[in-house]
Amino acid sequence: MQLSGKTRTEHDLLGEMEIPVEYYHGIQTVRAVENFNISRSKLFHYPKFVNALADVKAAAAVANHQLGLLDEKIKNAIVQACKEIKDGALHEFFVVDMIQGGAGTSVNMNANEVIANRALEILGHEKGEYKYCHPNNHVNLSQSTNDAYPTALHLAVYNSIGDLIESYKKIVVAFRNKSLEFKDIIKMGRTQLQDAVPMTLDQEFEAFAVILEAEVEHLVQSRSQLCETNMGATAIGTGINSDPEYASLCTKHLADISGTPVVLADNLIAATSDTSVFVLNSSIIKKGAVKLSKISNDLRLLASGPRTGFGEINLPPMQPGSSIMPGKVNPVIPEVVNQIAFKVIGNDLTVSMASEAGQLQLNVMEPIMALSILESIEILIEGIETLRIRCVEGITANEDRCRDLVMNSIGLVTAINPYLGYEASTKLASEALHSGRGVYDLVLESGLIEKEKLDDILKPENMVQPRKMN
Repeated sequence: MQLSGKTRTEHDLLGEMEIPVEYYHGIQTVRAVENFNISRSKLFHYPKFVNALADVKAAAAVANHQLGLLDEKIKNAIVQACKEIKDGALHEFFVVDMIQGGAGTSVNMNANEVIANRALEILGHEKGEYKYCHPNNHVNLSQSTNDAYPTALHLAVYNSIGDLIESYKKIVVAFRNKSLEFKDIIKMGRTQLQDAVPMTLDQEFEAFAVILEAEVEHLVQSRSQLCETNMGATAIGTGINSDPEYASLCTKHLADISGTPVVLADNLIAATSDTSVFVLNSSIIKKGAVKLSKISNDLRLLASGPRTGFGEINLPPMQPGSSIMPGKVNPVIPEVVNQIAFKVIGNDLTVSMASEAGQLQLNVMEPIMALSILESIEILIEGIETLRIRCVEGITANEDRCRDLVMNSIGLVTAINPYLGYEASTKLASEALHSGRGVYDLVLESGLIEKEKLDDILKPENMVQPRKMN
């Protein structure tokens, strides 16, 4: 931003400060920026949080006006300023660090100051002429950071999880499409990285789809609990400095304005101090990240080689893999998903520790919860989209390689076991292992099963699903 060098004088409890006239935020925001240069993650990096703050402030203004506490012109200016913010304006002035002391007061005041100064312009005044629209007296009327901040965070996490759900739905479709593409390609299943029993590649990829599809329902269920808020609790849940009708009225307007089905908590003192809803949602988010990392591990193994590994599938080549080994291409997309999962797991631990650290009527650690959970959602969405577009959708199968591994595997003995018995099958497996010969040839040579019956037993469709033995 180009600054003219002109300033306006603002004051607070600690004294006066010259604020550039171009700034929509004011003195308390500037103090917070100076005090909390911590993470380099700023409020504007999370637009859904900024928009949620605007929704909270707009709902409060409408409720206060309806209760006769706020002049209609000021209410209209505040609501208009909030609408402009939701439309993407002024986000660059939400500049406080996401990690801060004060239980989120700096975030709340950043929002109050930006909205007040934009409302002043709408009313025909200069920024900083707070006697006409004050950050605390008007924008923060009937509120405390302790209800406005967590309510906005509930909305932001709820809406962010909505985007995460959509990403999961898309990658489920991608895996399911691959399952259809790989239909009836016989391959070897493995347990403990050892040959197990045959399966098909489409079964493996359908399992990936089902594993991730479950996350959609789990996220829908967990995020529904974010709809319960403590709006109207003010400082500790007693509702001090608010009208008796304010909490329910503000919550109703917040639901209308935000389009989110928010409801008022039954006990506002409990809702103000209890942050377990973030622990729950963070845990569900982590669970999905763990699943994605496991699937990424599987993709790396299945594509290992190209000559000395499993080599059953090919991941799309994304970039040269080595500065010293010509021709090497690494599974970089699954690898980055692994690392995203590690970060999400760490963030989840942070949320748990921060929630546990709450004391008495307030948890002052909500800012680190906010950063951790919103960051987890953001990077997980990017990871899922990257995995889907740059990896899953371009995977191809090495059908001949898959079949050869099955036919040469000692695991075929398991399919023959019901017909020969465990002892005879064990003997065959041992002989195949030590001689290097295939189980199929050894069975034929032994004369224990006729070729026609053996071919029937080892048909792909007969080895990858239950069948009657008689």
